[in-house]
Amino acid sequence: MEEAGAAVAVAGEAELNWSRLSVSSETLESELEARSEERRGSREALLRLLLPHNRLMSLPRALRSGFPHLQLLDVSGNSLTALGPELLALSGLRTLLARNNRLGGPGALPKGLAQSPLSRSLQVLNLSGNCFQELPASLLGLRALQTLSLGGNQLQNIPAEIENLQSLECLYLGGNFIKEIPPELANLPSLNYLVLCDNKIQSVPPQLSQLHSLRSLSLHNNLLTYLPREILNLIHLEELSLRGNPLVVRFVRDLTYHPPTLLELAARTIKMRNISYTPCDLPGNLLKYLSSASNCPNPKCGGVYFDCCVRQIKFVDFCGKYRLPLMHYLCSPECSSPCSSASHSSTSQSESDSEDEASVAAHRMQKVLLG
Repeated sequence: MEEAGAAVAVAGEAELNWSRLSVSSETLESELEARSEERRGSREALLRLLLPHNRLMSLPRALRSGFPHLQLLDVSGNSLTALGPELLALSGLRTLLARNNRLGGPGALPKGLAQSPLSRSLQVLNLSGNCFQELPASLLGLRALQTLSLGGNQLQNIPAEIENLQSLECLYLGGNFIKEIPPELANLPSLNYLVLCDNKIQSVPPQLSQLHSLRSLSLHNNLLTYLPREILNLIHLEELSLRGNPLVVRFVRDLTYHPPTLLELAARTIKMRNISYTPCDLPGNLLKYLSSASNCPNPKCGGVYFDCCVRQIKFVDFCGKYRLPLMHYLCSPECSSPCSSASHSSTSQSESDSEDEASVAAHRMQKVLLG
């Protein structure tokens, strides 16, 4: 077995493993330059270069030439404060591992990254365990990126431009200070794994239901008290992690309600009584408003609402073991008030329907982790 400080050349795999070398950066530079010279006259191209835990303060200058076919570079566990222009010379790089460094300040990433060949080649980028307070704008131009990891940083938010990463399949942002999930995250058609655990997230936007490829959603250790009922539309979701959230343990109703405006009352009347109208009858803004009507989910109601609605938390069964709090929107307090028998019956029917809907979806869910 090789000692920790030894350089290992893996025959047939075109790999150099120089993990935990106890040499100076100058020695490392000369070794890399020598390896580069050796391979210039060789048909075997270097594909993997492993340099973790070497106390590197910067990327080796030798990377600027001699490694055009390099596909994986691991510089994790060093003391890097910046990934310099040497990175841009690695035009065929597919995987970059730079976790547990000191990256995050101005100039942490090289200028022109989004315009370099890396924007077309880089597929896996791991920058976890660094000091980023915001997602670098240059990363949002890496259109071929499939896996992005920035866990254990100091991120405050997720920019709306995250939707530019259309090839993204796995996004790991756990262990940050994120408070909100942008709706634009739902515009990533290939996203399979979304990890947002150990943040300060208080709500989940209903737009996430559009992530039809999502298989795993990790939201544990946040500040969630409910989930939108649209989450049941995630037809491929197999794992949902919610432990460590202040999810309430009893049936709770939130009846915060502001009376509808005269405009909304008139619009409700038009919709509920099926009063006919044509585009010539009303101004464009009123036509647009009427088209924004939402149906009350209470099947006994038949009403509609626009801007004014009652928020209600319902608990539905998942996997026959867990009660999951989902948010509903009703057209008025009468749809959920237990004061009258009719409305109480309607509410019971609505609860039954929502639980049936959850039961249908439950067979798709392999794991619901609440505890």
